[in-house]
Amino acid sequence: MARGATFAALRHRNYRIWALAGFVSVIGTWMQVLGVNWYVLKETGSATSMGFAVLLQAAPTLLLSVWGGVLADRLPARPLLIAAQGAHAVLAAGLAAVALTGVGGLPLIFAISLATGAVSAIEGPVMGRWSASLVDRETLGNALALGSLTNSAGRILGMSLGAVVVAAVGPALLFGINAASFAAVVVALFAVRPGAAPDLPVPDAARGGVRAGFAYLRGQPVLLLALALSFVLGSLGRNYQVTMAAMSDGPLHAGVSGYGLLSTVFAVGTVVGALVAARRSSLGYRTLVVAGLFASGLQIVAGLAPGTWSFAAVILPIAAAAVVIDTTVGTRAQLDTDGAMRGRVLAALAVTGSVSAAVGAPLLGWLAEHAGPRQTLVLAGAAAAIATAAAGVALDRQRGQAATLALVIPRPRHPVRRVAFRAARIVRPTGAVCVIAPADAGAVRSGGVRLRELATAGAVTNR
Repeated sequence: MARGATFAALRHRNYRIWALAGFVSVIGTWMQVLGVNWYVLKETGSATSMGFAVLLQAAPTLLLSVWGGVLADRLPARPLLIAAQGAHAVLAAGLAAVALTGVGGLPLIFAISLATGAVSAIEGPVMGRWSASLVDRETLGNALALGSLTNSAGRILGMSLGAVVVAAVGPALLFGINAASFAAVVVALFAVRPGAAPDLPVPDAARGGVRAGFAYLRGQPVLLLALALSFVLGSLGRNYQVTMAAMSDGPLHAGVSGYGLLSTVFAVGTVVGALVAARRSSLGYRTLVVAGLFASGLQIVAGLAPGTWSFAAVILPIAAAAVVIDTTVGTRAQLDTDGAMRGRVLAALAVTGSVSAAVGAPLLGWLAEHAGPRQTLVLAGAAAAIATAAAGVALDRQRGQAATLALVIPRPRHPVRRVAFRAARIVRPTGAVCVIAPADAGAVRSGGVRLRELATAGAVTNR
């Protein structure tokens, strides 16, 4: 890979503007998350109530993301995003008012949290479609990886600064800072050059709605396999806030301080993973399967770790692999889908992530309570490894409908090694090479928007 390729996406002026605005917004967002958690915990003394506030912000994704995907495919993105930033700013200002005056109390905090989640759910696919024009195809994966780096660094900085501010003056200032941070995104939306970032959807996007999106996904077996694998790895191998807490409180005997250490190590691992993903010249399905097998195997090792530091040493590469997995799935969702359906595919990806967290967290918590934390990590890691190998074999079988990219290694003779070999012989779908279907031939001849849309890559959201 060429020198400096780790930050290749920064060559694009629009991406530089968007990344800077996103970094500011992410810092404000995580300050608000910390502020809400602290306010609820202080008022109730209940961690369950704090978890309920988090749930209220995440729940709308399950119901509203698909409609956000339809809007993303039908309407210009810029005015929708400006409206969303304004709504976020007003809601954050509302939180600041409640924290300062006490008017409305917890019921209003919960209501604002729910409304914030609703705006984010609708905004997400629109943001993804808008950002699709900020970089070219070749730097899409790099842009998504740098976006993960921005999110991880913004989270660490936002939570760290937020902890200092909330201890000194309370949560109201955190909410105020977040409200102001959305101005950076609005400025970026106006600063991006319109000619380089067309925000009009393709004409065919006006046809159909949510059902059309599901029908399209049913006809994309490779993408469905990727989403299914993302769900399994997310539910069984990603909910480390649960398993780290269970291990710290249980067999590691590390307590709250140990849990804080592990959380910090995990955050550092996400930064490492973003840099690893950014260094790769391409992010294909082979990368997804290899990273999935790597993370699942290390999860089994984590369950056998004798102490806190050995557990932390395994957690860091697991976190890195998680970011590589997320970045790869996001890249394929942008590159390997019809431009008219991209918003709805991004919505499906968001729903997959939310459902995996909603299913995996209580499942792993129940297993940790009844079977033990170590056993939970080993069982979940083994199940994730089996699912990843099965997905790899299934993806390989789809090579009849896509261009294959086999690993350049001899086929092993040993049966066990042959299974691993088949799991790693992953296809690169036709989306990776702009193949024009007959239905698009007219757009090619006329030089219409459809071809430009098919040739466009995505970038990164600020959340």
